[in-house]
Amino acid sequence: MTAITANQARAFDLAAPPPGFVDNPFPWYDALLTHAPVLSQPDGSVILTRHADLERVYKDTTLYSSDKKAAFAPKYGPGSPLYEHHTTSLVFNDPPLHTRVRKIMTSALTPRAIARMEPGLRATVDHLLDAMADKREVDLIEDFASSIPIQIIGNLLDVPMDERGPLRDWSLAILGALEPTLTDAQLQRGHDSVTAFKAYLQDLVARRRANPGDPEIDVLTRLIRGEGADGQLSEVELLQNCIFILNAGHETTTNLIGNGLALLHDHPDQKERLLDDPTLIAPAVEEMLRCASPNQLGNRETTAEVTFDDLRIPSGTNLHLVIAAANRDGAVFDAPDRFDITRKPNRHLAFAGGPHVCVGLTLARLEGKIAIARLLERFPDYRILPGRALGGRMRFRGYACLPAVMA
Repeated sequence: MTAITANQARAFDLAAPPPGFVDNPFPWYDALLTHAPVLSQPDGSVILTRHADLERVYKDTTLYSSDKKAAFAPKYGPGSPLYEHHTTSLVFNDPPLHTRVRKIMTSALTPRAIARMEPGLRATVDHLLDAMADKREVDLIEDFASSIPIQIIGNLLDVPMDERGPLRDWSLAILGALEPTLTDAQLQRGHDSVTAFKAYLQDLVARRRANPGDPEIDVLTRLIRGEGADGQLSEVELLQNCIFILNAGHETTTNLIGNGLALLHDHPDQKERLLDDPTLIAPAVEEMLRCASPNQLGNRETTAEVTFDDLRIPSGTNLHLVIAAANRDGAVFDAPDRFDITRKPNRHLAFAGGPHVCVGLTLARLEGKIAIARLLERFPDYRILPGRALGGRMRFRGYACLPAVMA
């Protein structure tokens, strides 16, 4: 595409993005970083793209709130299923709820607990690779990337295997409703998915109360008992944070694996480096997270007047934190548009930062490393075919389908 001018960058509207933006937002992010790193929007919100500005916001929970009740009421309707979910889940809350729920999750995701998951993760990945070996053509999303986190998070909550079928579709619909603009159909799918998910979990929680699991490995039992937190969760808090765990652990990890495999295919020199030295898988995953951040956008709301550059931003303003732009900020990353699996240091913000840094980041990294490394070991000459399709969303970047042959 032709170079984006300063005037075009300053006129950028996230609620009405220019043609082609969703498929390839990176030229626009570059232009925003260069010409308008702090950009007011027609609806009164403000876009921030610089790495330093995002770090400043993430670290300060006094001036920048994660609570989204004011922002989500007009978007979803007060009391609606999506409103209840997104204003109760961990990511869109401040203390004390955030503190209580996070304590439970971190106490269940200790290094020892994650180490215990590794054999099951390897077995899941190998089973999927075995199944793909018998097919002439596969979809690296449907047949591989999306199946891994569903099984791992399903195991965390001890969801019976024969009940996991609807989880992915519910997750996609609920997270899809976080897009800046929605159609009536998208909104309704989101509401319906929260309702169905919540009904399922009510039944699952009732069964778990009657027959508790091992709290050392069963996060749902820990949530029910309130272990690691200051008091038990209400029924609504419990159900909505179970939905959050499944959603957050599924979508972003699916995108990490799919995006990573696409990046390696499209950069054969980097793929060869990784094949020659498999110990590079850890920095390779970090570079995949930076270059194609699964979560492209975050938000905070100001609690008092703040100033960025010369712009005075009133209290109650919604801030759009463009993670994908910050991860290509030339002030932090040399040659930011280059995919380099040996990049060091790599201070990306793919997992956000501050007290709200992703609680499952260690597990997500482990899933990405094992999935990609074992696929390369088994199918070093895999080839992505024409017909790949992105998911078509701004907030979450990943592929809806990624056809391939496992040569």
